Amino acid sequence: MNLARYCLENASPDPADVALEVIGPEGEGLETWTYGVLRDTILRIAGGLQSAGLRRGDRVLIRLGHSSDFPLVFFGAIAGGFVPVPTSDLLTSVEAGQILSDSGAALVVHDGKTALPASSLPLLSPEALKTGAIPGFEDTGPDDPAFLIYTSGTSGTPKGVLHGQRAAAARSPMYADWYGLERTDRLLHAGAFNWTYTLGVGLMDPWANGATSLVYSGPRDPAVWPRLLEASGATLFAAVPSLYRRILKYADVTAGSFPALRHGLTAGEALAADLHLEWTTRTSRPLYEALGMSEISTYISSGPTVPVRPGSPGKPQAGRRVAILSEASETPEQAGADAVGLLSVHRSEPGLMLRYWNRPGETESAFRGDWFLTGDRARQDRDGYIWYEGRADDVMNAFGYRVAPEEVERALMRHEEVAEVAVTSVEARPGVHLITAFVVPRDPGFEDATVLAAHAGGCLAEYKRPKAYRFVSSLPRTPSGKLQRKSLV
Repeated sequence: MNLARYCLENASPDPADVALEVIGPEGEGLETWTYGVLRDTILRIAGGLQSAGLRRGDRVLIRLGHSSDFPLVFFGAIAGGFVPVPTSDLLTSVEAGQILSDSGAALVVHDGKTALPASSLPLLSPEALKTGAIPGFEDTGPDDPAFLIYTSGTSGTPKGVLHGQRAAAARSPMYADWYGLERTDRLLHAGAFNWTYTLGVGLMDPWANGATSLVYSGPRDPAVWPRLLEASGATLFAAVPSLYRRILKYADVTAGSFPALRHGLTAGEALAADLHLEWTTRTSRPLYEALGMSEISTYISSGPTVPVRPGSPGKPQAGRRVAILSEASETPEQAGADAVGLLSVHRSEPGLMLRYWNRPGETESAFRGDWFLTGDRARQDRDGYIWYEGRADDVMNAFGYRVAPEEVERALMRHEEVAEVAVTSVEARPGVHLITAFVVPRDPGFEDATVLAAHAGGCLAEYKRPKAYRFVSSLPRTPSGKLQRKSLV
């Protein structure tokens, strides 16, 4: 099995069908790639990497901006039996150097624009690679390495997550249970290519189904997305919840907007019930959530086959082996219905990572018996729906009680003056930590902590209530839109 071959040949697309369109700020077409041309170019890049002297399994650091070259090089490396290491174009030279050093990459593909790590390794441009001969796809096995993606580590240094060639085919339960994906779909993804959400949802899945992937190249003002959706004829749109919220805030969105759109997809952070309601009310389109992570991608979702329950990301997708394990037990003992525990995925899940790169100890500690511990706390109701209760490492300690910040955030979000909120424990003085709410008010002039404290008093136990409120204009987020809770100070 070769991941690139699976994505390009699984649906047996007509070579003349459009696989990839790059669009500009007005939704205008800048580049069009048919399946035939895409396949040939990806294989040429594979040949170019082979000619550069790489050996099977060698890592290739990708230092490219958000252009068609990124997916071409990513899939080209996999097609040739090499292991691409996608990175954000926002990284500094030092940050890129950390990943280069840890990955042991043998070569860097560079566009001449992104910051480069200090290194004497060979540099090749995408254009130079495209002149290679067209070999066949490398005959790799399901458990052979396919790509190495870096995520934030608990120590503050990037942590490599190694995925196998089987990762793309393992995504097939999403096709029906989240997307309702069809060959005629045109999927626009708002994320950057260094993220598994974008690589999977924006590229692997549309191509594996013979659909069209739409890639936007231009300024990322929230107001641009409704225009892009309409002009491009996108039938599916994937983004993080915070972008949907900004679209509703800054754009004039109605039920008549972007008529081709069938529904929206969201992942990367929890979808608030009020945001779901506002989006579906104003657009008259469904919004389907999924829960996932770099180690396994999305594996729980709502969708055309799983009715939405606002506040829940949905149910485990068909065929997934998911369990809620007791936090108190050191053996893999499952918690009962509606009991909060550790959300876990069975070792046999084909979409699960191969291992953490160069971190055998962390790989081993991530498992409890045959269950991979995702680090998320959750509960499962009697109908099978999963209810997210936050990250295990985000749980706050208040007077000896464990408090999940998401529970407090959900309560505060029910107040009409709160547009966004994030809660964390902040050290007020040495040895004293207070649950603190960082609030983005709907009205910039609103800064009444007394009102919010009274609201919290009506829906939260005393020990769960924030002891301090800070009003801010925005919350710290990663370039992909995920909340950076540890940056709240």
